[in-house]
Amino acid sequence: MPHLTVTTRDGESRRIEGDPGRSVMEILRDAGFDELVAMCGGSCSCATCHVYVREDDLERLSPMQGAENDLLDSSEHRQPNSRLSCQLRFTADLDGLSVAIAPED
Repeated sequence: MPHLTVTTRDGESRRIEGDPGRSVMEILRDAGFDELVAMCGGSCSCATCHVYVREDDLERLSPMQGAENDLLDSSEHRQPNSRLSCQLRFTADLDGLSVAIAPED
């Protein structure tokens, strides 16, 4: 099964399995990463699932759409590698993806 590596706000890294077809947000939430609030449940309306994607992985992701970009603009912690994990559909091609949970706004 494909996996991804998640780094928490405290700097702890953990490798977890990911079910292809699910969002990265769902995978993180179900793996017990409670600091990823995901308040809107994945409807791309809150930005509480903000993650930083490892630079090497960015080009493997689908392009960012308008609503995601707008929501990230509202974060004081936005970086060039910021994404909303609810908008990242995990596939077998993303095996080895590495994300870090962004600070809370």
